[in-house]
Amino acid sequence: MEALSQRQALMILNALPNIGPITTRRLLAAFDGDPARALAASEIQLKKIQGIGPVIAETVAHWRNHFDLEKEETSLAKIGGTFLIAEDPHYPSLLRDIHDPPVGLYCLGEYLGEDKAVSLVGSRRATLYGIAVAKKLAGDLARLGFWIVSGGARGIDLAAHEGALESGGKTAVVLGCGIDIIYPPEHLDLFRRIAGQGAVLSEFPLGRGADRQTFPMRNRLIAGMSRATVVIESDVNGGSMITARQAIDDGREVFAVPGRIDQASSRGCHKLIREGEAKLLTGVEDILEEWKFTGQLEIKMDQPPLASPASAEALAGLGEDAKNIFALLTGGKTAFPDELATQTDLPSARISASLLLLELKRLVVKRADGRFEAR
Repeated sequence: MEALSQRQALMILNALPNIGPITTRRLLAAFDGDPARALAASEIQLKKIQGIGPVIAETVAHWRNHFDLEKEETSLAKIGGTFLIAEDPHYPSLLRDIHDPPVGLYCLGEYLGEDKAVSLVGSRRATLYGIAVAKKLAGDLARLGFWIVSGGARGIDLAAHEGALESGGKTAVVLGCGIDIIYPPEHLDLFRRIAGQGAVLSEFPLGRGADRQTFPMRNRLIAGMSRATVVIESDVNGGSMITARQAIDDGREVFAVPGRIDQASSRGCHKLIREGEAKLLTGVEDILEEWKFTGQLEIKMDQPPLASPASAEALAGLGEDAKNIFALLTGGKTAFPDELATQTDLPSARISASLLLLELKRLVVKRADGRFEAR
């Protein structure tokens, strides 16, 4: 058999039973970071490594008895997937900073989130209010160029993915099973859309079903690959609280959306806010103000109030798209977004992002009939 590549060796280690990311990194450290050397070692050599007992030593030394590499590669190629490792440019960059990053990720589509990813999580039994909030927040963030990350479950996760897709933005779903398994099954069309417009990711090998162990592992990835985590609805013992705690442990920001005081699905969010672990979130502007960030531009939020919305100072921090659109709306003119797209030859996604930016800076307002005008 030909020598294993680094990618193949990591795929094997990732799939072996009873071996998680921390144990894998312990093995790699013992063999100077070379996964192929770890797989070629004898049981005697492996048992000398601290934390490696006889069961793991046998599994690694006789990995062919536990994993069919050729079958996995063939099956992955058949569905158009890839196996990302930390050295790859599309491996989520923020994941490299957590204490137990996955040694590899199975991927359908292409992940380009870099450090502009925000995770939206919440209850599977979401209220209509929670679903509406998740869709709007995801859509607003996606229009500003952020990737929306969630777990593909019913309820809040579904609303977040749909909000991003409907706005023409990017979204990534992180699964608690293999990427060849659709769970829940009714989300088949959703996952296909995400694979075409974003990425479907999992650290689990093909054929691995979801269980109580895989979901917490999935949640740590959702938190780890995101600059911030937003909890929209969760009881105090909900799975979204695990994601929030993981984000806190990773040193990431956590936001929580308040809800009704008499509703169980609000208790987790209120607890996070009350204990100072999450910042209260009422809209996308709260995130942007916290980061002193708007669209693709860093802005100074501590500037004094502007004397006039149309002043040069008000427009100084805008990109060319937003400036051109604002110019078309001055002098009492009004226009629908599609009219602005025709006049500027800009795609609708850029028109939407610029209009949202202008709204957030209070330079334009959306009328009841859907037209926009300058303040």
